[in-house]
Amino acid sequence: MDRIPFGIRRLDTTIGGGAPPGSVVLLSGEAGAGAREFMYTAAIMNGLAKGDPELFDLYYGGIDDRASAPEEVHYISFTSEKRQVNREMTLAMDEEVVEAGIDNMSFHDLSPEYFRLSPVPREWYADKTASISDLGQTQDRKTVTEALGDRLTSHAAGNVVVIDSIADLIGSRTDSLPWSDIPVLLKGLSRAAYEWGGLILVHINQETLGAEKHGQLVDAADGTLLFEWESGGSARARTMVVKQFRGVLSRIEDENIVRFETEIGDAGFDISDVRKIR
Repeated sequence: MDRIPFGIRRLDTTIGGGAPPGSVVLLSGEAGAGAREFMYTAAIMNGLAKGDPELFDLYYGGIDDRASAPEEVHYISFTSEKRQVNREMTLAMDEEVVEAGIDNMSFHDLSPEYFRLSPVPREWYADKTASISDLGQTQDRKTVTEALGDRLTSHAAGNVVVIDSIADLIGSRTDSLPWSDIPVLLKGLSRAAYEWGGLILVHINQETLGAEKHGQLVDAADGTLLFEWESGGSARARTMVVKQFRGVLSRIEDENIVRFETEIGDAGFDISDVRKIR
């Protein structure tokens, strides 16, 4: 395949069908500015493409000739279970779309690995109370990064994978994972993704980072989409900027587009207008 669709039609059309295979894309934004809704929409729409083609055609339309929908969609969360993410998605999109798309999406809950070394009581995140034998095997369990690596190695090739959210690894008690390891992890993921040929979307709340740390993550990813709030008078508007993206930014520059104006509707995240160089 030449491109993998993001699932946001107007963006995909502008950049030649979607993202180049093998891309790791950082979805970075201010709280509520659209990064999380973009992530939800990409997962659901790509799941919908195989799970319910008629509904996909209604909300998205035909896929560009240069692009192909992935066979599988995988959603990885460090702190939430599937029901919780499902509920959050229905707040951002039409429930019919979410239910049809999520049925064709594999969900990976890494909260047992994530919370294992934290002060959070086990019954808050585990399905059942630990037995004596379970407690005895605690030291044999994988770290959260090992669990993440296993999921990616098994499922990322040729598919769309959403990681929600790398911010959870920053400052967490995940077997002494320091900040300096986070950009290295992202660079290693970018290297592996090139061989896998899929599309990996990594969410981060920009407000959790300083400018230097954010810049390190931007440098480690293949592409970065920035989601921001703009104020004009008494109204606020969501906007998106393609900060850097190998193989994509040049197409946007050719169109003289400097910023996308965005909105949240029944089909989730959408582009309402573009701002061009005058």
